[in-house]
Amino acid sequence: MKIQKPLAEDRYKDELAALAEADRNSRKPEGWRLSPKAVRDFIIGTEKPVSGVEITKKFYGDDALVERAVVTLAGNRGLMLVGEPGTAKTMLSELLSAAVCGCSTNTVQGSAGTTEDNIKYSWNYAMLLAKGPVKEALIPAPVYTGMSKGMITRFEEITRCPLEVQDTLISIMSDKVMNIPELSGDEGLLFAAGGFNIIGTANTRDKGVNEMSSALKRRFNFETVEPVKSAALEAKIIREQCAKLLAESGIEMHADNEAADVLACVFNELRSGVSSLKASVPKMSCVMSTAEAVSVYFQSALTAEYYGDGKISMNKLTENLLGAVMKESKDDLSKLREYYQGAVKLRAEKFGGIWQEFYDSRSCLR
Repeated sequence: MKIQKPLAEDRYKDELAALAEADRNSRKPEGWRLSPKAVRDFIIGTEKPVSGVEITKKFYGDDALVERAVVTLAGNRGLMLVGEPGTAKTMLSELLSAAVCGCSTNTVQGSAGTTEDNIKYSWNYAMLLAKGPVKEALIPAPVYTGMSKGMITRFEEITRCPLEVQDTLISIMSDKVMNIPELSGDEGLLFAAGGFNIIGTANTRDKGVNEMSSALKRRFNFETVEPVKSAALEAKIIREQCAKLLAESGIEMHADNEAADVLACVFNELRSGVSSLKASVPKMSCVMSTAEAVSVYFQSALTAEYYGDGKISMNKLTENLLGAVMKESKDDLSKLREYYQGAVKLRAEKFGGIWQEFYDSRSCLR
């Protein structure tokens, strides 16, 4: 069976093995598989191959942010990655976990239904009734697993959890010990092994859902993951990510550089509200993330492969763009029409070609 999305530690196992071999004699924090320098190199890539293996760049953003994140994890404070949806917070969390401890699956997915049992531990009730509260009846949850094995625990969408659930982390992150009142003696205390830490993620758009308490915030170092600001870099990300997605789908298709450039420019301008041609650009209420841009391009490429001649149509690009824009508010449709009549029209008049095709596709904005 072919896995749709392999784990980071499996997808990049050759790179991780090469870095570990070259990193054998380097100083590492307790419980880490790689040194902080090797973790950084794994995420942002290296200019030269390591042990004969090319180390690719996986996170396109602020390299200094990656260094600060690694240093935070090497210390005794948790790491909180915040930012707009689609800014690769989860991907960065996964890459950090894979490099530090070789496991990216020890994860809590935060939601309104997350309970303390989902974070710490629960019980096998059949065994509990038969033997009473014994250690073998305990079912570890991700934080328990991270503490006992000395590994990273990822906590996704932490602000979507109820406050009382969030606050169960306060004493654990301060004292590095978990109390298990059902067990007696030494078994009732779980001390964190070296290497344990927590990486949390939170969307700034969810700030008003269940904002973290000041006490919990003090246990984390916060790093804001910003959207990609360069249209050229965003186009590169779109091409590379979609090339991988198409290859995984078994589709042989060369990247349409012009379509990627157009899409990156559009997302960059709609996100920032600024056009390089000094045209008026309405600020959208929806999330115009790079992840959404990749999705729009990929959907358009699939349509071209299955229903077209293999070339991305500007009509389909606009239709898929409309789907992304209309997710949150119908008011964004009028803003998108305004954008086509302003910045896109000016580009069509100045550059013609694909920009003229893109402008002509405005008829899809019904």
